Amino acid sequence: IYFGSEDGYLYALDVQSGAEEWRFQTGAAVWSSPAVADGVIYFGSEDGYLYALDVQSGAEKWRFQTGAAVWSSPAVTEGVVYFGSADTYFYALDAQTGTEKWKFKTGSQIVTRPAISGGVVCFGSFDEYLYSLDAETGTEKWKFQTNDAQVGSPAISNGVVYFGGVGPGAAHDTCLYAMD
Repeated sequence: IYFGSEDGYLYALDVQSGAEEWRFQTGAAVWSSPAVADGVIYFGSEDGYLYALDVQSGAEKWRFQTGAAVWSSPAVTEGVVYFGSADTYFYALDAQTGTEKWKFKTGSQIVTRPAISGGVVCFGSFDEYLYSLDAETGTEKWKFQTNDAQVGSPAISNGVVYFGGVGPGAAHDTCLYAMD
């Protein structure tokens, strides 16, 4: 079991016994949920870094510095790590090396975990938009404006993007959106 804590550590516990296997200290609180792929665990910290650690030992493989806290939980697919930062950028990194492939500027901080499907990556921002980008190039495909900061992570199923938000009109009711 892998989880972060307000004390600035990422912990690894044995799933059967609950015994601590290892811990890794960052420079600040760890709020993002980790992602695990190909023997590597990826997570962000309020210290502005996205980290990549060996799942067995907890040894650091690499770290990537953004301009602000990383509250967004990363998503990993096809050798690429996707995540957002409070610095208003959404990033795509090479999962093996941590080298930046591209970054995309939004109007505010990003805290949502991205959803990826069919070569498209979707995420929300505090600028009240849900974004859809080409996963390979970072080129914007479309964006949809809601009436509230996007804090809930989107999901994609059968080519449809689902996400929550505040609806239009005077009532500002909570809505579930479905975009294809």
